[in-house]
Amino acid sequence: MAEENQSQVTEFVLLGFSQERPFLFLIFLAIYLVTVLGNTAILALIFLDSRLHSPMYFFLSHLSCLDICYSSVTVPKILVNTLHLQTTISYQGCLAQMFFLMGCAGAECALLAVMAYDRYAAVCQPLRYTRVMRWDVCMVAAAGCWLWGMLDSAVHTFLASRLSFCGVAQVQHIFCDVPPLLRIACSNTRPSEVALHVASIFVGLSPFLFVVISYLRILVAVLRMPMAVSRHKAFSTCAAHLLVVVLYFGMANLNYNRSSAGYSPEADTLVSVLYCIVIPMLNPIIYSLRNQEVRGALRKVL
Repeated sequence: MAEENQSQVTEFVLLGFSQERPFLFLIFLAIYLVTVLGNTAILALIFLDSRLHSPMYFFLSHLSCLDICYSSVTVPKILVNTLHLQTTISYQGCLAQMFFLMGCAGAECALLAVMAYDRYAAVCQPLRYTRVMRWDVCMVAAAGCWLWGMLDSAVHTFLASRLSFCGVAQVQHIFCDVPPLLRIACSNTRPSEVALHVASIFVGLSPFLFVVISYLRILVAVLRMPMAVSRHKAFSTCAAHLLVVVLYFGMANLNYNRSSAGYSPEADTLVSVLYCIVIPMLNPIIYSLRNQEVRGALRKVL
């Protein structure tokens, strides 16, 4: 009988939009412009200033690319829906949005871990740094981060494509992601739930623990430095990255590992917006404000 109630879904109705749509349009447009312009400025500075041609800024350029992709996957469609009464997304568009969103998420988790190791090598092994972080190693590491994210995303998207939906597929969200789709599916969601839990360990928790271990070792090395100036420089180069890590992994945990008890569509949408849209906007601001070399490169260009 359940099979008879299931139908081939051609589109999803997104119910996460409030009535204040002109206000939402302006807010999301401003966030998107700041995100794209800010991250593009970081990319341009790294390309133009030879002082920023180092492994740290090489990985930062990939982080900026990821942030631009993050916002471009979700915000343009959100802007379109805020201008229409019927807020929908096609079935294929929903899966595509989910694939690239999850791919960027997995790649960024791995990239933040690689950036933590780069800071560990720079602070704790300065004499071996140029050998450890050779350009061929950096390029392989960056490519591995992107590939890791796409492979993880392919698994989640494939499992989501096997789900069935009954009646009108109404999603209590403003874009497509795995948790909102699982809540409205009327077929077995256990494989997708298991995949999310496994990914939270290998794609989320493992890089986070690697980052924590790297920074604990950095902290020990910095505290052993004899000069206060050296300690300040080491802390300043790591502070921006650490702030990004705390924001990103904290929001990722809330987004994909929240308890279903006391579930609120409004709170779920807010967490997803902070995780997928606001944090990519904050990354270039954090790096430009906390990094003297980036500020110096910006003054030089201007």
